[in-house]
Amino acid sequence: MGVRRKMALRFDLIIFTILLFASPVLSDLILSKVDRRIDLTSQIVRITSTLKVENEGSEPVSEVLLAFPDLQVKDLALLKASPHEGKGKVKSLSASLPVENVKPNGMPAALTFYAVKLPKALGKGDSYTFDVLAVFAHALRPFPEKITQADIQLVVFQESAFYLTPYVVKVQSLSVKLPESRIESYTKLENTKIHGSEIKYGPYENLPSFSYSPIVVHFESNQPFAVAQEVVREIEISHWGNVQVTEHYKLVHGGAQNKGEFSRLDYQARPTIRGASAFKYLIAKMPPRVHSVYYRDEIGNISTSNLWGDSKKTELLIEPRYPLFGGWRTAFTIGYGLPLKDFLFELEGNRFLNITFGSPMNELVIDNLIVKVVLPEGSGDISVSAPFPVNQWEETKLSHLDLTGRPVVVLQKTNVVPEHNQFFQVYYKFSKLSMLREPFMLIFGFFSLFVAGIVYMHVDMSISKSSAAYLARLQWDEVQAAIQQVENVINRCLTTHDKLEASLRDLSRTGDVQACKAARKAADGLLKELSKELKLVLSFLQSSSAASQILPKVEELVAKEKDLQEKVMAKHSTVVDCYEKKTGIRDSENRVAAQQQKITALRQEVENLLELIDEI
Repeated sequence: MGVRRKMALRFDLIIFTILLFASPVLSDLILSKVDRRIDLTSQIVRITSTLKVENEGSEPVSEVLLAFPDLQVKDLALLKASPHEGKGKVKSLSASLPVENVKPNGMPAALTFYAVKLPKALGKGDSYTFDVLAVFAHALRPFPEKITQADIQLVVFQESAFYLTPYVVKVQSLSVKLPESRIESYTKLENTKIHGSEIKYGPYENLPSFSYSPIVVHFESNQPFAVAQEVVREIEISHWGNVQVTEHYKLVHGGAQNKGEFSRLDYQARPTIRGASAFKYLIAKMPPRVHSVYYRDEIGNISTSNLWGDSKKTELLIEPRYPLFGGWRTAFTIGYGLPLKDFLFELEGNRFLNITFGSPMNELVIDNLIVKVVLPEGSGDISVSAPFPVNQWEETKLSHLDLTGRPVVVLQKTNVVPEHNQFFQVYYKFSKLSMLREPFMLIFGFFSLFVAGIVYMHVDMSISKSSAAYLARLQWDEVQAAIQQVENVINRCLTTHDKLEASLRDLSRTGDVQACKAARKAADGLLKELSKELKLVLSFLQSSSAASQILPKVEELVAKEKDLQEKVMAKHSTVVDCYEKKTGIRDSENRVAAQQQKITALRQEVENLLELIDEI
């Protein structure tokens, strides 16, 4: 009861301010009958008012004023008037009456006024009946504002039981339709009745202008409060037969925020109790013959979706990766293709796209909707026809095979509700010859590629053999070959040294001096041949200017190897001499020890020089 009194007091203050500055209406119009129906079965509040106006004055009247408090106007998403067709009859959109915002003189500043243009002026005694549909996007307020996972969601709605109007009202009634029969509290006035989930106020008779009687309804509503903070809808036209639609959603649960911890186990065990306020899925109603549908987010494709349809409609059921409780957010993208012939037409030399403006999601409130229509490159004379006011500007988008970019028509609107999902048209001119631009670009590109390949295969791209760079490269290649030859000769010399060492080991094992001398003789002959070969290569390097930097290292290598060769031969001669003279083992080892140390050191120096020259 506290919330009802608090909200009612707030409404009283607003209306008191209105009445304090209210002035009588200059026209002689009266409302002979007002029937209002408020639909609160979803998060979107829809108020349908049937007004019968009569002219009791002598002057003709051609418009009727509608009044809304400023507190309500900020949530007003759509206001539409249409002739009353009677119950059970379908209203035609083309029969809508013009509605525009006006500022009549002498009216309260706390009210916003709209004027409905009547089909013809009402003379004295004439009457006319029409319907007014007002759709509000955020008129329901969660109370309490925070609930746990196990709590149900309660919301508050405030209105006036009397129709707020600058005219005298003869008879009026009000019905409030709720989603559930459970009602926490509601304002009780004279002639108030409740039938299940519907509250009825009235009828009330002979009410003066700007009459009011605040009412507050506090009730259960676990319907999905799906609010898209932003939706970017891109519609790309391809004259090759396809309209590609891509929609990016930033979604939030706009109901009572969830407090405390979330238990997935409890949710899966009893989702209707431990997750009554969360919504699990959304349904998108798409045009028939839709194809190539996908549903994904930043992580990747989301498989929890189902698509079915027939020749008249297609429905896509999508489930987020997790149930959304109050205050929780998610972002995702859906995309699909449409046949071009169903949405693109020609009229008097112009082409025009005829497609719906809003989101295909059921009962979705969009705080900010941006619709981008990407036209083919080369389109001109662009114009837009929309059934309601929108912000409009143009951009350019570069895509594959584009030269100047594709023109993009951008439409932006706030407080978008399902009633905005109406057809709008984008007119433009496009030459059929422009369709051949991309095929010709592909043909020319492949032709250029093949010509370049042919030229490359038949043209000598090497450096001229008479150029200084080529000659220098050639000389360096010769130096590298000579150095490689030096390394091979040195390695063969080292191998010969190893064979002499092996013959000495065999001598100590077998005592065969003749075999050791034979090995020495063969080594002497081989080393002489290698020395001659090394001398020729060294002469070439000394004569080449390209080898000036590496020549000192090569000469040092040759000198070290020659010293090593002499020490190895001296050791070999000493050991053989000791065996022939039958010198004692200790004396023999003492004579060889100093020679062996020098051989080991020289061998290491030769190997180090080989590694250094190889790196150079």
